[in-house]
Amino acid sequence: QVQLVESGGGLVQAGGSLRLSCAASGIAFTINYMGWYRQAPGKQREVVASITSGSRTNYVDSVKGRFTISRDHAKNTVYLQMNSLKPAATAVYYCNINRLGIGSVYWGQGPQVTVSS
Repeated sequence: QVQLVESGGGLVQAGGSLRLSCAASGIAFTINYMGWYRQAPGKQREVVASITSGSRTNYVDSVKGRFTISRDHAKNTVYLQMNSLKPAATAVYYCNINRLGIGSVYWGQGPQVTVSS
């Protein structure tokens, strides 16, 4: 059974930093990519960043230059380093695994990130 265990959320002042981690277990298939999504109150869930098995990364425009996604392939762990945080980043952040040929069907529990002004 696939499990995604996230850590690193919390409360931070604007301009501060947080690092999210997501450790995946029970992986017995090919991962297409891993990613981070977020959902703010009253808004749709949006992709923040993703990283492929070949370490190619993509970011939503609003976080480029401030957020960095990375991955430890051996540990099936993905990280999101968030710097220069803004109040608009306040949301629940979800780790996701996109399984090759299946899709984005595995989700973490979603730690809360709150950025105060």
